[in-house]
Amino acid sequence: MAVGNREYSDRLFDFLFESKENKEWTMNLYNALNGSRHTDPSDIEIITTKEVLYLGMHNDVSFLIANHMNLYEQQSTFNPNMPLRLMQYAGNIYDKYCKKHGLNKYGDTLLKLPVPKLVVFYNGTEARREERILRFSDSFPEDSDPDIAVKVRMLNVNYGKNTALLAACKPLQEYSWLVAEIRQHQENGDQKDNLGIAIDEAIFNMPDDYLIKPFLVAHKVEVKGMLLTEYGEVEQMQLFMKDGERKGREEGIKEGIKEGRKEGKEKGLEQFSKLVQILSKEGRFNDIVMASESSEYLNELLKKYNIEETEVES
Repeated sequence: MAVGNREYSDRLFDFLFESKENKEWTMNLYNALNGSRHTDPSDIEIITTKEVLYLGMHNDVSFLIANHMNLYEQQSTFNPNMPLRLMQYAGNIYDKYCKKHGLNKYGDTLLKLPVPKLVVFYNGTEARREERILRFSDSFPEDSDPDIAVKVRMLNVNYGKNTALLAACKPLQEYSWLVAEIRQHQENGDQKDNLGIAIDEAIFNMPDDYLIKPFLVAHKVEVKGMLLTEYGEVEQMQLFMKDGERKGREEGIKEGIKEGRKEGKEKGLEQFSKLVQILSKEGRFNDIVMASESSEYLNELLKKYNIEETEVES
């Protein structure tokens, strides 16, 4: 797998569990979720497609095994609309499945299709219960009796939550530990607000017997770029907010400072997101890391890709 040429904005969860070289981890995750005991990783058929069905990063893992279509998505922010999003995604996969196997959905024969299993792995900072079922019907008025039913199983995989599940899937437990470790480093001493340093420290401090550590170290540039993309947008917006505050001060009024902050944050978030999408498509994770650590280099890239200008102060 040519990991240096990822064609979409990826997240570490997918990098770990979608990669063909890590099929044993994917099978381990499936077994832990379903209480099964599959042992042959070759039974897994990765069927992930790269279409963007929603704003932001496309961050999902999907595969076929035991006549189940498994759609797994990791979320660092709670989204109650996952039934809608995964329903759209499942439709695309079923379409590809029918074409691949020569199935005629317009014919008079009932098609036998893989059973959909939709799971969201939540590891955000907001407090959420260990398991929750999200339903498509919640989007409609009560007693409306919709003709489409979709449910998504949301699992809290923050370290210390769903301990039985994490114990049954060591790579997932280690991933959960890594995220917790990064957050802890961010909150401590000199690492505060420096996500790049926190990532380096967390990977360095990871126990050597962790299964995922050699993979993380071997792909450190990609991994760091993914984590900075996923968890770093809020921190990076502080750079843009400095510019907003400066504009507000120049206006010389309190309201100007308030509006300057708001404008700088909103504009900066949009610009940084556009830049990350471009660099991710080109597999330039190292540039994402460099841009996150240098406002000068960040401004240089914004100008290079003709993203609407807003100089960022160092």
